[in-house]
Amino acid sequence: MKPILPGLQRTLSDAEIHASRYIIAVTVTLASVMELLDTSIVNVAIPHMMGALGATLDEIAWVSTGYVVANVIVLPISGWLSNWFGRRNYFAASIMLFTLSSFMCGNATSLEGLVFWRIVQGLGGGGLISTAQATLYEVFPKKEAGNSMAIFGLGIMVGPMLGPTVGGYLTDAISWPWIFYINIPFGALALLLALTFVPDSKFARRAEAVDYIGLLLLAVGIGCLQTMLERGEKLDWFDSHEIVVYSIVSVFALVAFVQHELRHDHPIVDLRILADGQFSISLVFGFLLGATLYSTVFIFPVYLQTLLGWTAWQTGLMILPSAVASGMTMAVMGRITGGTRLDLRVFVLIGACIFAFAMWQHGHFTTQSGWDDFFWPMILRGVGLGMVFIPLNNLALGNLNPAKMGEGSGLYNLMRQLGGSVGIAASATLFVQLQERNRGELLGHISIYSDAAVLRLAQLKALVLAHGTPETLAQAKALLLLNGQVLRQASMLSFERLFLYYGIAMLVALPLLLLMRRTRFARGGEMAH
Repeated sequence: MKPILPGLQRTLSDAEIHASRYIIAVTVTLASVMELLDTSIVNVAIPHMMGALGATLDEIAWVSTGYVVANVIVLPISGWLSNWFGRRNYFAASIMLFTLSSFMCGNATSLEGLVFWRIVQGLGGGGLISTAQATLYEVFPKKEAGNSMAIFGLGIMVGPMLGPTVGGYLTDAISWPWIFYINIPFGALALLLALTFVPDSKFARRAEAVDYIGLLLLAVGIGCLQTMLERGEKLDWFDSHEIVVYSIVSVFALVAFVQHELRHDHPIVDLRILADGQFSISLVFGFLLGATLYSTVFIFPVYLQTLLGWTAWQTGLMILPSAVASGMTMAVMGRITGGTRLDLRVFVLIGACIFAFAMWQHGHFTTQSGWDDFFWPMILRGVGLGMVFIPLNNLALGNLNPAKMGEGSGLYNLMRQLGGSVGIAASATLFVQLQERNRGELLGHISIYSDAAVLRLAQLKALVLAHGTPETLAQAKALLLLNGQVLRQASMLSFERLFLYYGIAMLVALPLLLLMRRTRFARGGEMAH
């Protein structure tokens, strides 16, 4: 691959790289925030896009699904691509592809065009996160690795949280294409900084051949798996032939992929790094971290907007303190883990317990809760996730051979992304099931023999009569209102239960820490065991 804008490209000395390390951290984090923002920014603009493009809800869903599927296909091979083309070239090309496709998405005049360019955007975005993380681990000395992960982690936390808020504001204030155009100035800035400051890897080893079969098997397997997760709840899971086909193809393709990669001399993804037990266990923990992070980002706004009637902007302002708390906690953790002789697993344990306590507090929210009720639980949620994020990253990647850092980062981010997809899919399905069960239980307490039910129905009937409803329709309308209140309470009980499940999921992962080595960052900056 020829250099991009060769006038800006030159070999950076070690001294220049060290002096520019924080600029590099901001550069790669900016690119990662753009990518993560676009995973959720389109959701609030879907009704507007449906009207403008004449699409159904099922059709417009591919605008989100296509992006995420393309994204997860690229994640595990980003290390190989970085070695093949050179890290700076690949990272810059990914930013260019992402930015150009953002412009084309905003200009799309048909559903097919929009879905196509969203897939291209996902292919560009998939190369940003894992390449960014691998870059940071290389350009920062070990004793400052926590600082770099604090900057990067803030972007990982803030990106998904701000998506609905930014998307809602731009859609309401201007128009839906601006949720894509907003990427252009930031993409241009990130590209300029990347070409100027981001170095090539000193440990890159270009493969002698391209593993086309492995690439095809991975694309089919991961693509079908992600599509199944994205569409499963909407299609009623395995009652749908489409979902059954996705699952069968995914299983066969991924099994064949693993067998092929382990036998190939130049694999597209070197699965041999899974022989490192520390890394493998961290992948499982990272999967659960992704599930809890993305699930809470998904379900809490739904609760605020469907039951409490909050706008996307109000929801974003409510989530912001949690993001700030995460950022501040990660900044502190970056300093601590860079010089402490304490076991890093201790921080993961404390953070997981704080997060679980915050979810217990979430489990006591009601339909009457407000800002004051949400503030401290959201702060604790952010603190807990912030305490888990950086130590877990260091436990996962801190011991890998530098030459394998790109592949390890790609796999780790893939597992976190898949964890998020599984968590969101499970949350949507569980919510529907819990809502139906809770509604049935509540309706079981409503009958003509219940004094409370009879009194409530009489109050509702008097209310609708007072608003001018004819006597002949008053009883039926009162029953509809009563049914709506039952459904509202059933939904609230379901949200409460889901919040508790997220806390339990994090606690369930804690025994995995016992299988990890007692890893810490020594004061001299080297890993100690």
